[in-house]
Amino acid sequence: MANETPQIPAAAPRKRFGFLGGLGILVVLVVILALWVVGAYNTLNKLDQSVRSQWAQVENVYQRRADLVPNLVETVKGAANFEKETYTAVTEARAKVGQIQVGADVVNNPEAFAKFEQAQGELGSALSRLLVAVEAYPDLKATQNFRDLQVQLEGTENRITQERRVFNETAQAFNTKRMSFPTVVIAGFFGHRFAEKSYFKAQAGAETAPAVKF
Repeated sequence: MANETPQIPAAAPRKRFGFLGGLGILVVLVVILALWVVGAYNTLNKLDQSVRSQWAQVENVYQRRADLVPNLVETVKGAANFEKETYTAVTEARAKVGQIQVGADVVNNPEAFAKFEQAQGELGSALSRLLVAVEAYPDLKATQNFRDLQVQLEGTENRITQERRVFNETAQAFNTKRMSFPTVVIAGFFGHRFAEKSYFKAQAGAETAPAVKF
C-alpha cells in the first residue's frame, strides 16, 4: 500500500487569517478611539485655558477699580459736610472684596464665583451711591484730583463691563463644547477638571457702569 500524505484542512489558514484580521480591525478601532479621546481632551483643555485667561483679565480690571477706591475716598472725605456713611460704605465694600481670595480655579466653583460677583456688585453699588452724593458738592466736583479720578473710574467701569462680556462669551464657548455629545462623556470622565463654567449675571446697580460724567 502506498504511503498517503496527510492533508491539512483548508479551513485552518482561513480561520487563522480571519482571527488576525479581526484583531487588526480591533486595534484600528482602539487607535481611532484613543485619537478621538486625545482630540476631545485637547479641545476642552484649550477652551478651558481661554476661560482662565479671560478670568485673569476680569480680575485685573476689578483690581484696578479697588486700587482707585482709597484715593477716591480720601478726596471726598476732604469735602466739608460730605456724608460719612456714604464713603464708609465704599470702604467697607472694598474691604469685603479684599477678603475674598480667589484663583483661576474659581471658574470651576459656582459658589466661590457667586460670592466674588456679589462682593464686586456691592462695591459697584456703593461707588454709584457715592458718585450720586457728589452731585450735591459742586466744589468737590470741580477739583482736579476728583476729576482725574472720575475719568479713571469711568474707564475702569467700562473695561469691567467689556471684560465680563468677553468672559461670558468664552465660558459659553467652553460650555457649548462640553455639553455636546460625545464630548460630554470625556468631560464627565475628568470630573472637576472640566466642570461647567459660571456666567456673570446682570445685577441691579451693577450691570452698568456708575454714572461718573458730570
